[in-house]
Amino acid sequence: MNYLDILKSNQDIFFNFMKAKYPVYYNSNIFLKDILYAIRSFFEKKNTELSYSAAENLTMEFTGYLENQNDLTRLDANTWKVNFTFENNVKQVAEVL
Repeated sequence: MNYLDILKSNQDIFFNFMKAKYPVYYNSNIFLKDILYAIRSFFEKKNTELSYSAAENLTMEFTGYLENQNDLTRLDANTWKVNFTFENNVKQVAEVL
């Protein structure tokens, strides 16, 4: 399974993971660098280190996917609006794989 597929299939887990460090909630703005660093940190917790350029490419692919799903609305090149709510139950990152 590639990294993008992992993020797609574990979108709720990823955003709950991200929410622990960044202010992410319905109708809030979310920034490219915040997503990028959250992705790197998410995979580091799974003992997978991504280079900055690989994480940047993955971030662009993932945000493009989220835009197509109408989960994010692009406001400018580095900012999106969050169009979804979060589940209350949070799984541990290690449980994903």
